[in-house]
Amino acid sequence: MRAGGHRGSDGVPAASASAAYGNASPERFILSRRYAAGTGGVRGLLITVLGDYVRPTGQPAPTSAFIDAMGRLGVEETACRQALVRAAKDGWLIPDRAGRYTWWRLSPAFAQFLDLGAARIFGFTGTQPDWDGQWLVVVAQAAESNRAGRYLLRTRLRWAGFGNPAPGVWVSTHADRLQEAQSVLAEAGMRESAHVFRSEYVAGGDLPALVGQAWDLGEIEREYAAFRAAFARRPPADPLARLTRLVHAWRGLALIDPALPAELLPRTWTGVRAAELFRRRHAEWEPAATREWQRISSQAR
Repeated sequence: MRAGGHRGSDGVPAASASAAYGNASPERFILSRRYAAGTGGVRGLLITVLGDYVRPTGQPAPTSAFIDAMGRLGVEETACRQALVRAAKDGWLIPDRAGRYTWWRLSPAFAQFLDLGAARIFGFTGTQPDWDGQWLVVVAQAAESNRAGRYLLRTRLRWAGFGNPAPGVWVSTHADRLQEAQSVLAEAGMRESAHVFRSEYVAGGDLPALVGQAWDLGEIEREYAAFRAAFARRPPADPLARLTRLVHAWRGLALIDPALPAELLPRTWTGVRAAELFRRRHAEWEPAATREWQRISSQAR
């Protein structure tokens, strides 16, 4: 029987309810989620582990499984425990105590967030097929006093695939991301002062030149080259480590590549070949990694 405020041996308060945000307030969850997609370091690896192994089954996992999996990725036990505790405080995870051990399950809100992320990651092909020529244009400039809003606008719109060809102007070839753009503007406190358009290129300068101003395609191409070099060679023997590193690296590419239509990309663009490599490696490595996760997460140690 769980007593209110009781703590497990992991030092984490036991969850008392299955609220959408776990033990966090909706405000704290939204604030933490703003940065989750692009988080690096230990929290970024934890997101990848949660998305790869916990999200598909919906089953809770013990602390020992995370320590084991994260340790194979070079993360110290203390850092792993701290990341789990912070994730619970941010409403990503709900801790449940069973005897001496703590088990972690996804909060409903974070499970939904990971589902959306998985759709983006596994649906990402390096280009945008069947473009109809429509652009989504956001005209927004944060006030000098709204530094947090300016940072959020820049990072979240870039994660959504928008480019910035001129100050205060953001463009995307994904006209269906209107709701995502409006959500970013609302969170940045700029919904009432911004303007959003659906438009079509009619005449003027060279479109590839505009693309070059809006996005750093050279940097993205270098990241693709590094990805292909890393995962084309003989993989590590550890099934968990190799799959997690593969998905983690691909998640990073899906965040920085706007997935432009082929007609706007250089003829030498390697994004499509990198996407084919990702799909091939994932199909090869996922079954063994899933079996290994099931083995280490079936009981607490």
